[in-house]
Amino acid sequence: MDKKINPVKEQKKDNSELSFLYNKTVICPVCGNTFTSPTVKASAYRILEKDSDFFIRYSLINPYFYDVWICNSCGYAAIKTDFDSLRYLEIELVKKSISPKWHARTYPDIYNVNIAIERYKLSLLNYTVINAKSSKKAINCLKLAWMYRLIDTPQAIEMELKFLNQALAGLSDAYYSEAFPIGGMDKYSVMYLIGELTRRTGHSEDSLIWFSNVITTPNVRLSLKELARDMKDLIKAEDKKVEITLLDSENFNNTSMKNLVTPEKIKKSGLLSKFFR
Repeated sequence: MDKKINPVKEQKKDNSELSFLYNKTVICPVCGNTFTSPTVKASAYRILEKDSDFFIRYSLINPYFYDVWICNSCGYAAIKTDFDSLRYLEIELVKKSISPKWHARTYPDIYNVNIAIERYKLSLLNYTVINAKSSKKAINCLKLAWMYRLIDTPQAIEMELKFLNQALAGLSDAYYSEAFPIGGMDKYSVMYLIGELTRRTGHSEDSLIWFSNVITTPNVRLSLKELARDMKDLIKAEDKKVEITLLDSENFNNTSMKNLVTPEKIKKSGLLSKFFR
């Protein structure tokens, strides 16, 4: 039976979330339009836990849902920390490739994960059109992967992996070609994150190299070294499980073959007559 929604409880929830937001006035660097965008108050940040790839889970309200600003007039969208950092040529590219195809959208006062995914995809489209740095596209893809992680369905897991791979490719390129900090991270945090994304996308041996470099490099903060050690231990533990599973499977097959009732064994034991008359 479907769970009935209590409208009073839902209304209280909406009112509660609204109290954690305020409208920030933004001026679009592309068309000059002034608009407001809902922004989470600093006092509303309540951290529940952190995932090993730096994804933070919040309790009261999810700030990631409100991380993208969109100009409803021209269609320019970007993660808010990048919104104003447009060069003249990039502005022209938005005007040429985004604005003519843009259809204004109306969003509710409270955003959910599906709205957040749509807004991150609009942001990623803009980054692609203006040929933004690999790091900007990578961080956008990483946050998209995090949003799909919140949904936790087979289809969402597949999409999460897709965007984790794209984030990994972008961060790897940025590591060798861009100046630090990248996405607010120093060199060693990016090294760790590349290692963790490498692990999450199924390349454990490569990730061990990145984690080892973090651990053995001097002057890396202790908390990051400990995180890298934890991930190395996790990989080793997972590899050990695989070895045990394979060994158990091999032992099972060997035992099964020994105990297999073959026609020769049946004949020798005199059981053949019971099955064939």
